[in-house]
Amino acid sequence: MILNKIKAAVILLVFTAASIVTAQEKILLTVEHAIETGLQNSKILHSSLMKVKGAEAKVKEANALRLPSLKFNARYTRLSEVDPFVISTPFGSFPIAPGIFDSWGAQATFAQPLFTGFRLLGNLELNEQLSNATNEEYNKEKSDLIFNIKNAYWSLYKASQFKKVMDETVDQVKAHLEDANNLVKNGMLTKNDVLKLEVQLSNVMYRQMEAENAVTLAMVALNSTIGISLNTQITVASSARLTEASYDDLDKLIFDAATNRAEVKAADARVKASEAGITLAKSSWYPQVSLYGNYYYSKPNQRIMPVQNEFDATWDAGVNFSMNVWDWMTTAHQTDQAEATAAQAKDGLGMIKDGIALEVTQNYLNLKQAYKKVALAELTVKQAEENMRVTSGKFKNGLAAGSDVIDAETALITAKTNLSTSTVDCELAKAKLDKSIGK
Repeated sequence: MILNKIKAAVILLVFTAASIVTAQEKILLTVEHAIETGLQNSKILHSSLMKVKGAEAKVKEANALRLPSLKFNARYTRLSEVDPFVISTPFGSFPIAPGIFDSWGAQATFAQPLFTGFRLLGNLELNEQLSNATNEEYNKEKSDLIFNIKNAYWSLYKASQFKKVMDETVDQVKAHLEDANNLVKNGMLTKNDVLKLEVQLSNVMYRQMEAENAVTLAMVALNSTIGISLNTQITVASSARLTEASYDDLDKLIFDAATNRAEVKAADARVKASEAGITLAKSSWYPQVSLYGNYYYSKPNQRIMPVQNEFDATWDAGVNFSMNVWDWMTTAHQTDQAEATAAQAKDGLGMIKDGIALEVTQNYLNLKQAYKKVALAELTVKQAEENMRVTSGKFKNGLAAGSDVIDAETALITAKTNLSTSTVDCELAKAKLDKSIGK
């Protein structure tokens, strides 16, 4: 009896846990929520953000090189024992340098670069621009991720809509098949017409299975894109909007894209970084001047004569001047390399702008075409629905053949599928255009 109660409790616990897991795996998701979730869970975006933080830290490091530095070090040395240096006189012998075998010392060093041939300034500018480029590359990856999420979301919406069309079609064909069987009983329809409808039912059921699989695959793709469990069951909450978005003229869109796109800003920052690299390369032509100072606290202090076994403090300060007199044109070669890199960066910026102009133009024209396709698809659906209504009425009264019904159903399936596809394509076209102009 007790064993049965335990089994029942275990079974109840398992079913409860399964219900909780199942509930957790079903979510209602809008496109905005999908984007928010994807941005939070993206490992690629997090890695890119860490690159941004690393670049910012590099800028701080470069700036720190321009500031005064203060270093401290301490030492202890044990010397081997040697006989003391003794001077003998008629009055007796006495040591000149006593044997001190423990050496202690502490030193504080101050340094401040005064002029480095613009090397430190060039290094700071270079790292600042590289940091800007890294930040804009992060923005680009964020924009790409948002578009990928939208693409995956609307792909699931498209698959779900097609699945809905096929479900409705299966129900419709079953109803027609039932009508056909009644007409056969009354001698108003041949058995061959019934067979045609049965074949049509098998075909649409086959397409229904394909639609179910397409929904599953699209759902898995969306789950992967937004970084959640692949088994999560998503119910699409947003719907494709057919309202026509307002955009500026094409020339204005191209200009805005060439100004606002993250790729352009990143490439422009790299151009500036390469120009700072030229300044950095040329710095070796100039002298290097720095200020320094040292404070010593040692036992014994070698500057104190005679040497005593006690701590004494001394200091020194000065200005250091150095200049590269001849290096077999190494600096000139480094400058040539930096100038070539800058030229490549400028060419790269130009190519990016050319590509953006083409991309914006294509996406703009595709959006215009998408709106036209939606309007035509809506009209076709209305016509196909009216044709289906008329044909179904005739079929019920025995005035139309089964092939007529099949043709009408096929036309309606195609029309609804085209409308669903063109509607989603319109949303994707808007998303592509928004992405291409830097929104």
